[in-house]
Amino acid sequence: MAEVLQNKQVIFKGYVDGIPKETDMELKVSNIELKPPPQGSAAILVKNLYLSCDPYMRGRMRDFHGSYIPPFVPGQALEGFGVSKVIHSDNPNYKPGDFITGFTGWEEYSLIRRTEQLRKIQPDDRIPLSLHVGLLGMPGFTAYAGFHEVCSPSKGEYVFVSAASGAVGQLVGQLAKLHGCYVVGTAGSKEKVDLLKNKLGFDEAFNYKEELDLDAALKRYFPEGIDIYFDNVGGDMLDAALLNMRIHGRIAVCGMVSQQSLSNPKGIYNIFNLISKRLRVQGFLQSDYLHLYPRFLEDVSNYYKEGQVLYIEDMNEGLESAPAAFVGLFHGKNVGKQVIRVAHE
Repeated sequence: MAEVLQNKQVIFKGYVDGIPKETDMELKVSNIELKPPPQGSAAILVKNLYLSCDPYMRGRMRDFHGSYIPPFVPGQALEGFGVSKVIHSDNPNYKPGDFITGFTGWEEYSLIRRTEQLRKIQPDDRIPLSLHVGLLGMPGFTAYAGFHEVCSPSKGEYVFVSAASGAVGQLVGQLAKLHGCYVVGTAGSKEKVDLLKNKLGFDEAFNYKEELDLDAALKRYFPEGIDIYFDNVGGDMLDAALLNMRIHGRIAVCGMVSQQSLSNPKGIYNIFNLISKRLRVQGFLQSDYLHLYPRFLEDVSNYYKEGQVLYIEDMNEGLESAPAAFVGLFHGKNVGKQVIRVAHE
């Protein structure tokens, strides 16, 4: 007889437009039978170990169906990237005991039917499993593809990274240093600025909240201008960067975390610089570059094991901590990549 266990879930209550609040989600407990998936379903039943809190998930909380990924369904568990352990499988590619990463539910146990989006993790004692939702997961690959493919860097160029201590920015800066660039990052607290300069190897860093004039701040740190701006925030910082780009500069637009409302966004004023400075501005998704994923995995795994890159995680314990951790992303509360440990390995 199949074992019946309680399954804690984080349920999405209903669509929102602005910054998410904890009350937009609720913790619910239901029962789940730990039995093999139906024959012929190719599904797997997993125990979730780590869940990733990512800013893009906010876009899935809107009642908007024209995006690259559909909205969450009210009344159902949220979903996102995770690391899970296979318990039962009707899929020849996965067997019980395997560790996998990919989309899973914000719950303790999930039945995953869309297995084509999963990746099996090859266990390595030198790489913590949680890094597969960060450094070696979607955020790390976003940094790698965005920097190398969208920014087209050359040695010696001047690189600016916003939200530089976050899940993506911290790796962008380190990849730029490995490439021989001069790198300045910005973040929202003294603790994060210290991390950037003293631990992550950025040449300089500043707290944007202490700068009354972002244009003047960028001129101070980049007297000769910026070749590459890796933009995670949009808004006023993007506007200031446009004033400070060098001729033929590149801007990789990765995120817009500064926007309070996605349906009533703030405009950009300094757009004429695209013409006068012949700038290239490109938005991108990491999924555009999945053909590079094997190379990324090999390169960045080796960098990590050789001590050439570090990765800062902000680990919250227990599924019940997930709503507050997710909401904290939009208030700068996380230091590094925000991860939820649902269960110990």
